[in-house]
Amino acid sequence: MEKVFASIITIGDELLIGQVIDTNSAWIARELNKRGMPVKNRVAVGDNRDDIWQALDNECGRASLVLITGGLGPTADDITKPLLADYFGGKMVIHETTLQHVIHLFESVFKRPVSDRNKKQAEVPDSCTVLFNESGTAPGMLFEKNGTVFISMPGVPHEMKWLMEHHVLPMISSRFATGFIAHRTLLTAGIGESMLADLIADLEADLPGWIKLAYLPNYGMVRLRLTASGMDKDLIERELSRHFDLLVSRTAEYLVAAEDIPLELAIGRLLQEKGKTMATAESCTGGYIAHLITAHAGSSAYYKGTVVSYANDVKEHALHVKPETLAAFGAVSEDTVREMVQGTLSLIGSDYAVAVSGIMGPDGGTPEKPVGMVWIAAGNAEKTIARQFRLRFDRQKNIEVTAVYALNLLRLLILEKS
Repeated sequence: MEKVFASIITIGDELLIGQVIDTNSAWIARELNKRGMPVKNRVAVGDNRDDIWQALDNECGRASLVLITGGLGPTADDITKPLLADYFGGKMVIHETTLQHVIHLFESVFKRPVSDRNKKQAEVPDSCTVLFNESGTAPGMLFEKNGTVFISMPGVPHEMKWLMEHHVLPMISSRFATGFIAHRTLLTAGIGESMLADLIADLEADLPGWIKLAYLPNYGMVRLRLTASGMDKDLIERELSRHFDLLVSRTAEYLVAAEDIPLELAIGRLLQEKGKTMATAESCTGGYIAHLITAHAGSSAYYKGTVVSYANDVKEHALHVKPETLAAFGAVSEDTVREMVQGTLSLIGSDYAVAVSGIMGPDGGTPEKPVGMVWIAAGNAEKTIARQFRLRFDRQKNIEVTAVYALNLLRLLILEKS
């Protein structure tokens, strides 16, 4: 059976200058993978007729399905619709259902008059099958050429998702024999990518050709992802589980989670299993650790709060760090973060606390305490541990890495591995 795959084309100058981050492609790729259709190519092009035309040509006859987002607005820089009319042939016509929908939205929902420019959203090439967009004004459009199905959708994420969920994904299931794709991911900490590769070299060598292993390193952690694809779902699931279980067993010393979840969520589940709570004291990260934790629904079950003690007087008055400690050792020191932990435990009443203090840059360092120097402590009523780290990134990445190191130090304490 011929293998099917998809390509994604995103359109807009804003994507190429970094003004807007392309979240559409990531969401589309995940949804297609769930349905057994791999994405073989993703390309972003600007609002340039020749570039868009070339992107369409590159995928025509090669991909089974090409999903296009962007360029369907009512302004002059939205050139996708007339270009599609030229590329696939035909003339522009009014789609009456869409026109009535646009009029209804403006007059009844937005409570303002509908302009001729707004009504142009109802114009479509007569060579397409219109995909009605209840979530917005620009309809989706389906074309076919040289055995490839092309679908153009708005770039507005909620409109694109509505069209995908109500039109595109059901069409894929009914039209394409997509097979089956499955992923299994585990998260490790405390071991580098190359050492991890050596540790599991024989297991990787034993993988059949239809199971692929990917290494995904990030901030002192490495995810291992197994991906299997084929037509026999039972075989894929059985063999993928067998090889994944071998990986989990081999990496047990460094294993954070045997599923694709972030570190902070793994710690949350660990705390819930033990019936314990945590809190944070943040200086250099400015609340970023709290943000990571509270981004997950249900975190109130184990996370009690934070003190963002950016200034030394807040460390003294809120967390009871001794003035003599700050005078003798400074804010970025082992003694200070240890006292921050104990002050947090006393103030917030949690079972565990983690504290950070460092110099994130780009300035503020000294020869004794250079930019990137961070002290982290984690503790409970019985024990406090502290570690120093020397980071080498820009300010934002230093903050993000510090958060990961802090959470992992807390994880090790909870597991009594520190």
